[in-house]
Amino acid sequence: MALILNIESSTNICSVSIARKGTILGIKESRDEKSHASLITVFVGELLDQLHIDSSDLDAVAVSKGPGSYTGLRIGVSSAKGISYGAGIKLIGIPTLQALAFGVIRKFSALRSRKDILLCPMIDARRMEVFTALYTTSNLLYKEISAEIVHPGIFANVLEQNEIWFFGNGSEKCKAVIQHPNARFIEGIEPSSSWMAKLAEKAFQKKQFEDIAYFEPFYLKDFIATIPRRKILPF
Repeated sequence: MALILNIESSTNICSVSIARKGTILGIKESRDEKSHASLITVFVGELLDQLHIDSSDLDAVAVSKGPGSYTGLRIGVSSAKGISYGAGIKLIGIPTLQALAFGVIRKFSALRSRKDILLCPMIDARRMEVFTALYTTSNLLYKEISAEIVHPGIFANVLEQNEIWFFGNGSEKCKAVIQHPNARFIEGIEPSSSWMAKLAEKAFQKKQFEDIAYFEPFYLKDFIATIPRRKILPF
């Protein structure tokens, strides 16, 4: 029965929770843009105080490992590694898209009996690109994680045979593009550390831990820094 700190920072949402045996004991979340660097450690401290837990009482820290926002992932993973090293506890990496799919399965419990439905979490990767994958209603990976350009034919072959539920902040740009009758769009699904808890507990029991020294986020794409337009306009 593990006591695990969960950190989710793959999008604009900053979410931190503590769970025992996969059951959430407390959670702190913010949707403020670019708040991860200032809030993660604050949320961790507040939860530990609120639950009267010392960091040394934790068995592990789990972190959403991507794909997602380059900056958000970097901050979340750096924080998790620091806590793991400082407290001498295990580090667990949770695939962001799998946690999103798990959240939908928990929210719509009847899905578990539907074998004709596939789940398609999508995270916005800017422009018309998304980070995505396909999962079964048992939360098993059906199609590998990839960066995809949104176009009318995306997942066309799979849609012919299955109903696909699209969700996540990347799915918004797909509504007007994917018109197949087997495509269903679910609103209001956001990453949350609460959806990581059961997956983290399972990983802990299977001893699926990350190497603190070498673990890096799964960025999927290289980060490309751009110069703000106002700085390249002529005077």
